[in-house]
Amino acid sequence: MRSIFCLLFLLVVFQIGFAQSKYSSNNRSAIKSYERASYLLDLNNFKEAITELNIAIEQDDQFIEAYMLLADVYRVTFDYPKAKETYKNAYTLNPTFAPERYYYYAECELKTGDYQSSLLHYRLFKEKGKPSAEKIALADKYIKDCLFSIEAIKHPVPFKPENLGANINTSDQEYLAVLTSDESTLIFTRQINRNEDFYRSFKVNGEWSKAEYLSANINTPSYNEGAQCISPDGQYLFFTGCNRPDGLGRCDIYISKKEGNGWSKPVNLGFPINTKGWESQPSISSDGKTLYFVSDRNGGFGSYDIWKSTIGEDGKWQMPENLGPNINTPFDEQSPFIHPDNKTLYFSSNGWVGLGNKDLYISRLDSTGIWSKPENLGYPINTYGEESGLTINANGTKAFFSSDNYNGFGGFDIYSFDLPKNIRPNAVNYVKGVVYDEDSKIKLQALIDIRDLKTGKSIHLSYSDEIDGSFLATIPKGNEYSLNASREGYLFFSENFSLDKYKPGKPFILEAPLQKIAVGKKVILKNIFFDSNKFDLKQESISELQKIIDFLEVNPKIHIEISGYTDDIGNDQSNLILSQNRAKAVYQYLTSHDIDKTRLNYRGYGETKPVSDNKTVEGRANNRRTEFLITKVD
Repeated sequence: MRSIFCLLFLLVVFQIGFAQSKYSSNNRSAIKSYERASYLLDLNNFKEAITELNIAIEQDDQFIEAYMLLADVYRVTFDYPKAKETYKNAYTLNPTFAPERYYYYAECELKTGDYQSSLLHYRLFKEKGKPSAEKIALADKYIKDCLFSIEAIKHPVPFKPENLGANINTSDQEYLAVLTSDESTLIFTRQINRNEDFYRSFKVNGEWSKAEYLSANINTPSYNEGAQCISPDGQYLFFTGCNRPDGLGRCDIYISKKEGNGWSKPVNLGFPINTKGWESQPSISSDGKTLYFVSDRNGGFGSYDIWKSTIGEDGKWQMPENLGPNINTPFDEQSPFIHPDNKTLYFSSNGWVGLGNKDLYISRLDSTGIWSKPENLGYPINTYGEESGLTINANGTKAFFSSDNYNGFGGFDIYSFDLPKNIRPNAVNYVKGVVYDEDSKIKLQALIDIRDLKTGKSIHLSYSDEIDGSFLATIPKGNEYSLNASREGYLFFSENFSLDKYKPGKPFILEAPLQKIAVGKKVILKNIFFDSNKFDLKQESISELQKIIDFLEVNPKIHIEISGYTDDIGNDQSNLILSQNRAKAVYQYLTSHDIDKTRLNYRGYGETKPVSDNKTVEGRANNRRTEFLITKVD
């Protein structure tokens, strides 16, 4: 869009040049070079036009039209330092000549960080240039940027970027780094001879390993692969592919699933995520249910807006929603990154007040589902250049970005820096585990369902890896959670945990051994809860009870016993009655939800059959339990 705008503007500029019936110069050679340059610009031959305009100025250093046109050409070819200097030379000759050009002079100063001068010239433009209402609005916006920038530079934020080193960065271009939640894997884009491919590196003993080609299933020699994100558990890669045979538009979003050490063939996400337009820069929420991305589809606020789509109950992506005016502006918003806390969004924009070009911003989701007004990350994280492509680690302390400004290994390199505390997201922890067959120890793919015990809401639903059985899930701090691992032909695995005692970045590690369905096998129901000395099922038990119902419905030939146990506190008879009543409560819940009574029985065992030592608090808690036992398979 920007290049199209520039070319259209050039046509206007050149028409002004041709319309001159009288020049400030009387030097025929200079005028000839000037008009030759105008002709070359009409052919989009910028390089030779610049040469001719410099010749015109050499022949007559008072030729103000030549300065102005040369400055315009430098500007639209993005050589802002030369454009700024050339505008300055022109206005030194005559401060009142073409006052409308003060707008473009100020633009070049803004984009080179010369904020005081830019502020002056935007104001001169408004005063002398006879601007349209649209141009006044734009000038006012950029005046706010100048004022903000002047103050931001006076109050810099902590910022010490560190190059990730020679195992990641090379003399080629490296950018758009993304991490798994445990920070064990880094995936990034490397551009070699204008071809973009994905590479990955593993953290070994605190150091990044030599980056390797990601996968021939994803990377191609004919198309560019870029603008990617990885699900926090490392199982899914979302990326942008453009002009592919299976594409719906110019650029589409694709998905690939991790398969052991490799990756599946990418699949186009299709409509309604992708359209005939431009969809790019995906970012997936930690629960895998919401995809944020950039699109120029109809219904937005600007050329490029940030949108989101959620997975419906039918397992399909729903019609995308625009994030609204608290995020999107009439300008461009890009590079969204939703942190694993699912409440903190980082993105780039040239519409909100900033230091020029695109800056990085943070917005937080409140309890009512409204995004806060974006906050600029501050100087020198943001500069007069373009900043984009920021990602943050799971515990919210470290940011990753790419830049060519710090004398790295060549071109764009990937850097990290400690994120200032006021712009950090909520810290999250993660659960990391492995599923396997309890008898054979063979690793298994299983459905992993983690739920908030208080709300019953699923916060993570995915499958463990089909090769190594591993899974990883990011979990917010502060609540208690249930975890269920299930696979056809096996009893499910049940666990509950809280991460309050775990420092951010430190994982909760567990193993999930699954037992094949057979008579005599049993499951300890870790998420069936009762108040002390009572047998009324607590609300937190509902998710686990539903898992039992689902299991029995999928396996209609299975008969089970619900077994209740207590610790040794109190007398034997009271404990026996309490355990019997607790087992009965589960039995009654199941039968009230259409489970055939003939498939169920219940029994209390009191304080008999302890699984832990009753001398400790933890041991007694383990002994107070509910189980189900397979008694028969028809």
